[in-house]
Amino acid sequence: MPKVPKVKVNVSHSLRGRLLWFLLAAITMAALAQAMIAYRSALHDADQIFDYHMQQMALALRSGAPLANSVHGPSVDPGNDDMVVQVWTPDGIQVFRSISRAELPQRAVLGFSNVKAKGTTYRVFSVQTSNQTVQIAQDMAVRKRMAGALALRTVGPIAMMAPMLMLVVWWVVSGSLAPVSRVRRQVAQRQADDLSPVSESDLPDEVKPLVHELNLLFGRVRTAFDAQQHFVADAAHELRSPLAALKLQVLSLDRAEDDAARAVAIGRLTAGIERATRLVEQLLVLARQEAAEAKLEPVSLTDLAKRTLGDMVNGAATREIDLGLHQADEVQVRGQADALLVLLRNLIDNAVKYTPPGGTVDVSVRAGEGEGGAMLVVEDSGPGISPEERERVFSRFYRVPGSTATGSGLGLAIIKAIAERHGATLTLDQSERLGGLLVRVAFPPATGKPAAKGAAPAKPPAA
Repeated sequence: MPKVPKVKVNVSHSLRGRLLWFLLAAITMAALAQAMIAYRSALHDADQIFDYHMQQMALALRSGAPLANSVHGPSVDPGNDDMVVQVWTPDGIQVFRSISRAELPQRAVLGFSNVKAKGTTYRVFSVQTSNQTVQIAQDMAVRKRMAGALALRTVGPIAMMAPMLMLVVWWVVSGSLAPVSRVRRQVAQRQADDLSPVSESDLPDEVKPLVHELNLLFGRVRTAFDAQQHFVADAAHELRSPLAALKLQVLSLDRAEDDAARAVAIGRLTAGIERATRLVEQLLVLARQEAAEAKLEPVSLTDLAKRTLGDMVNGAATREIDLGLHQADEVQVRGQADALLVLLRNLIDNAVKYTPPGGTVDVSVRAGEGEGGAMLVVEDSGPGISPEERERVFSRFYRVPGSTATGSGLGLAIIKAIAERHGATLTLDQSERLGGLLVRVAFPPATGKPAAKGAAPAKPPAA
């Protein structure tokens, strides 16, 4: 027999509806509980009152009931048809019984007792004297009807006020959820590119953290969108010229008449491809650094500096540049290892690129003073940067006028973006020792116990 596929029913869960139903159910249950308590309390009070009344009646009839041989002889009015009175002689002969439809057993248990007769329960009180036994009985339904009437009087006002209570509950719930509806309308009316923060004013404490996290998410998405737009704009602006140059170089290669001209064209084409590749790589790195979410953890800045120098020392040796580690204090900073490697590589690459052949590039890692922290310093013997140009060089694609080095103009922009993400301070100055540019990156102290300061101001021999 084939299995019947299960149909999944999507049930809409409304917070307003749930609150209304739960509150109304709580009011109804409270009313029922109050009715039950009132009924039991009224029944208990009725039992005590009627038991006392039966006891007093029996004591009053103990000496006043006539001794007659007929059960229909002189009678005593019990006050209502639900009260039954019977009297027996010491020999067990019934000499009196009130006129009633009830037929109780012809026996008596002294004191109070409950007796069932023909589907009805009676409350019975019996008392015995030397010459007779008096029994008073009452149908328990009388007491239950009285207790029910008292309970109904208690619940009646609540039932009459139920519609008003429902309106009050609806008004309170609607008013409490009004800020949620306002936030929903604000988000629903936004355009796709509107990532401005949602207003957090007049929000309840339970909703405000959600809206706050939503605003943080908007901020992260806006940062990613801005990085994407910057990347597209920068790529469209900067790749136009290299691609046009590559096209011209391909045409020159195609028109080359001899091997010498063809070799020159190939060399220019290869250099153009390398510059375009470098530009694209720098654009991608910059976009990734601006859009990435910062997740910082303790890393050894000294180890990163040594690793970067090991990767770049051969490239510096080809230009006869003395590249080394001038000071290496063992310090840690909170950061991303990959991003810090990019920062170090760009700093050293810029220094090597702008330093004339035979010059010097030194890297120093120093432990901070006072509250800790770390200082990364890269200095060279190149031409340096004039004070009036030091702020402008952090702009994208800006090149110092008169510079002979080729580059994308993104190196310092990438360095600045990474430094800002790590809370570091980036400054440019003139190296007093080497005479060229000095780049100083001051990192805040890492959480926890600062790393011990080492004393190893050693500089490896130039490659």
